[in-house]
Amino acid sequence: MNDQLSTDRPDPLDELDGPAPSRPRRKGIYILPNLFTLAGLFGGFYAVVMAMNGRFDQAAIGVFCAMVLDSLDGRVARMTNTQSAFGEQMDSLADMVSFGAAPALIVYEWALRGLGKLGWLAAFVYCAGAALRLARFNTNIGVVDKRFFQGLPSPAAAALVTGLIWVMDDMGYKGVRDIPWLTWLAFALTLYAGLTMVTNVPFYSFKDVNFKRTVPFIVIVAIALGIAVITYHPPLVLFGVFIVYGISGYVVYAIKKSHGRPVSVIATSTDEPDEEGLHR
Repeated sequence: MNDQLSTDRPDPLDELDGPAPSRPRRKGIYILPNLFTLAGLFGGFYAVVMAMNGRFDQAAIGVFCAMVLDSLDGRVARMTNTQSAFGEQMDSLADMVSFGAAPALIVYEWALRGLGKLGWLAAFVYCAGAALRLARFNTNIGVVDKRFFQGLPSPAAAALVTGLIWVMDDMGYKGVRDIPWLTWLAFALTLYAGLTMVTNVPFYSFKDVNFKRTVPFIVIVAIALGIAVITYHPPLVLFGVFIVYGISGYVVYAIKKSHGRPVSVIATSTDEPDEEGLHR
């Protein structure tokens, strides 16, 4: 009987060992939104290669194509419910290449090299501004009013810098380093774009535009006319649009200040002292 009890009683060592713990399931990577991100990254890399070969018009087109793809990857992820932490990090890294390093290198090769130290310092200010702007965006994403960007978004800053190159190249300005006024214009615009990215000036984000909502017929007509105007002369029209957008934030800031309205785009505050300076 004792033998029977001893066989029915569970072995304590077996209870300690227990069943082997199951391995956590590895998460896969969504293909569709990351394809858009990789395509945008290729646009930025292509732009650098073209600039190294003196094809500055193609370099500008590469950056603008990267902008279009960057605007699509997030929307595609939300529409297909394929958002992921990996996609967010991938998007930020691709943006740093396409809208941070690439425009800085392109404008340096195009005009700033002839200014010596001032030239590469201006390019570095732009590149650093893009990095700081992306880092602050990732940090403040939960507390910023989604209707506005805090500072000039990096794609728009890249459009200002490369848009000037595209327009001037289209107008036949070659050997820009030998044209002092154009060199200094590129210098000033590069600094403006780089510093505006790290300001607290509010720029409209267009994120509250609902594409699922019905609109009047005249809106479709206006969109068709806009496409026609852009295709008439893409370099000049696109550069003009982004010049207006690059100034619009300061106009909104001045209007809000003059009416005594709050100009900060931070929707809520944080109690973490290490992050206090990021939200002001």
